[in-house]
Amino acid sequence: MWELIRAGGPVTWLIMASGVVAAGVFMERVLHLHRARIKSEDFLLGIENNLRHGNVAEAVAICDETPGPVASVVRTAIQYRAAGLETLRTAVENVGRAEISRMERRLVALASVAQVAPIFGLLGTVLGMIRAVLAIRQQAPLVEASAITDGLLAALVATAAGLAVAAPCYVAFNFLVGRVEKIVLDMERAAAEIIGYLNGSRSVDAPVGEEQEEES
Repeated sequence: MWELIRAGGPVTWLIMASGVVAAGVFMERVLHLHRARIKSEDFLLGIENNLRHGNVAEAVAICDETPGPVASVVRTAIQYRAAGLETLRTAVENVGRAEISRMERRLVALASVAQVAPIFGLLGTVLGMIRAVLAIRQQAPLVEASAITDGLLAALVATAAGLAVAAPCYVAFNFLVGRVEKIVLDMERAAAEIIGYLNGSRSVDAPVGEEQEEES
């Protein structure tokens, strides 16, 4: 395997390096999205139960201790529960957009590698063919077979490396996009439920921060 990679030349090394970077990005994003996914139904049940009993600080503490965008959106809704409905929705939407951007971070790297790796492979193929043609031109009319096969081998290895890196990156990108979409759906459902709950029970008149200032 290493002999083939060396035969592919500098372009093949560049393709392999980009594949290593893409693999690192994929693992980091998988772990991040795994932590971000929670059981939103049970989480909201606990939050609404605390709010129903007036335990606003406890509800906020649960949000702070729970990772992921669902908890962040719910916490924002609790903080703005005394504001008007439009202000509440705007605040939740702003946090939701920020959380989506955070989840999609570095996905562009995977997409870029999936698109660029085959182009690098094509570049390696062209360079390998040029190498073979130059060998024929320089050694004509008596051309050694190794001079031609070295260039052809470099061309084939570069093409294979580009495709071998691009295909998994494309699959990984789509997999992560699917995970993000599921979390976004959970976040939207949680936002709609908590806004509906708070809009139906306006028993508290001040945001959490103001309550804590009054208590101190």
